[in-house]
Amino acid sequence: MKHERKNFADRLWAAVEAKHTAAVVGIDPHLDLLPSEYDDARDLRLARSIRAKRMGDFCCALIDVVAPLVPAVKPQSAFFEALGADGAVQWERVLLHARERSLLVIGDVKRGDIQSTARAYAAAFLEGAGDQSGAVCDAVTLSPFLGGDSIEPFLEVCARTNSGLFILVRTSNPGSSDFQRHGSPELSFQIAERVARWGERLIGECGLSAVGAVVGATHAGELADFRARMPRSLFLLPGYGAQGASAGELGAAFVRGLQGALVNSSRGISCAYKEERYSALPWREAARSATVAMIADLASIDGSS
Repeated sequence: MKHERKNFADRLWAAVEAKHTAAVVGIDPHLDLLPSEYDDARDLRLARSIRAKRMGDFCCALIDVVAPLVPAVKPQSAFFEALGADGAVQWERVLLHARERSLLVIGDVKRGDIQSTARAYAAAFLEGAGDQSGAVCDAVTLSPFLGGDSIEPFLEVCARTNSGLFILVRTSNPGSSDFQRHGSPELSFQIAERVARWGERLIGECGLSAVGAVVGATHAGELADFRARMPRSLFLLPGYGAQGASAGELGAAFVRGLQGALVNSSRGISCAYKEERYSALPWREAARSATVAMIADLASIDGSS
């Protein structure tokens, strides 16, 4: 069944325009970092189904806090997978909850495998394996390490469903240089150029492609080089906030105003209640205040230069 919806890049453009921000909130439910209200999520004496549900309760509550403020959320699948089948139930619950709140959902799944397996992953995350439940992502993150044939099934599904991809190009973690900066031209530049070519098949009316790139905000000095190699690609910029990147360094990633890139904050929002400046607030109000502060910070970005 063909999904009657616009190209992902166009939907994202409209969502950013509507919310006046490029902020994305990562939904990373570290059990050890959840507010005390959810202590039972980490209580090993309880049934796993109960613990998973309480984790899901937190994720849905966080979504309710940020939904009026941001265009998208980025749930990290690993924390749900850690709780097995019960976690998978909560993963679908959280996806549906976000979609019901009119948020775009970027599944941070970082899959990358041989073509037959990639086809199954693409069906699972972007088509819901045909069950029509709506528990699917609008876009997912992918690793390109296995090459073009591992990406092709996702491109095919994106063309069919108007979904999106964010392919790992230059990641924000400290060890990213171990491989990504090797070669001549360096591996990350080679991947960037391939992302641009893959994206030519899925250009939206806004002029940007549904095939985007993950480029760490922690590598701000390299953003202009990556933008030159991927002029029509959406950028997903992790590393803002808890990992140290600031908005003033990110302008080169954007193509016009606040369009063309998304800036993600995960722990900086969900764990804001642990910060001294928000410590007097209930966790929900702390998360809301941190999101508002992030949006104000990003408002200074000028992507027109």
